[in-house]
Amino acid sequence: MAATDFKRRIISRLKTEPLDAVLAEVRRLPPRKAVSPLIAGLSHASGNVKWHAVSALGLVIAMLAREDMEAARNIMRRLMWSLNDESGNIGWGVPEAMAEIMANHEGLAEEYAHILVSYMREDGSYLELLPLQRGLMWGIGRLAETRPELLKKWEAPGYLLPYLNSEDPEVRGLAARAAGILRVEEATERLSTLRGDPSEIVLYDHGKLKSHTVGELAGEALESGSRKRKGPVHVIFS
Repeated sequence: MAATDFKRRIISRLKTEPLDAVLAEVRRLPPRKAVSPLIAGLSHASGNVKWHAVSALGLVIAMLAREDMEAARNIMRRLMWSLNDESGNIGWGVPEAMAEIMANHEGLAEEYAHILVSYMREDGSYLELLPLQRGLMWGIGRLAETRPELLKKWEAPGYLLPYLNSEDPEVRGLAARAAGILRVEEATERLSTLRGDPSEIVLYDHGKLKSHTVGELAGEALESGSRKRKGPVHVIFS
C-alpha cells in the first residue's frame, strides 16, 4: 500500500472508529510504520482524529521503546523540535502526545517529564500560545494519572498554580483537573472560587470527548482526595 493511501486509511480510522478499535488496529502494525500518520493526525481539524491520534501514539511509541529505545527517543526529540520556534511549526497536539507517551512508558517518562514541566515555566521553555497551554494542561493531568510522584519531583504542582487564573476557560479548567489529580493543597482556595465558574469546555478523557463546566472540574478536584480515580485505558509499559 502506498504511503499516502496508508495515511488516509489511518486518518479515516481515527475519525470514525472508537478508541478501542483504533488501538487494536495500531497494535497489529509495525510501530515505525504507524508513527508518521499518527503524528500527522495531531494537527487534524477533527477532534476525534486529533485525540485518537494522541492515544494511539502513546501506545505505539511505548511499543517501539520496547524494541528500540533510541528510536523512541528520536520520536520524542522530533515532537520537542516541533515546539521550537526554529522548526517553523506550531506543534499542535504535541504536549498532549508527549504526555500520553510518558503515561504509557515509565522509562521515557523518567527521561522527559522535566521537559514537559519546563513548558509550564516562564523561566523555562514556556509555551505562550493558548492552544498549546491547553494541550499542556491536559498533558499534565494525563501524566498525573500514572506518574504523580514524577511530576512532584519536578515541582509541577507549584508551576500549575498560575494557570488556575488563566483568562482562557479551557486552560483554567484543565489546570483545575490536574491540580485535583495531583492533590495540590495550595490550590484549594482558588479551586473553591472556581466552583462558581460556568464556562463550558470539552474534555477528552478515556477515549471520549465530554462537555464540562470549569466549576464542575474544580468541584471534582476538591473532592478528589476522597475519590478513587478510574485507571487509564492503556497498557502501561516499563
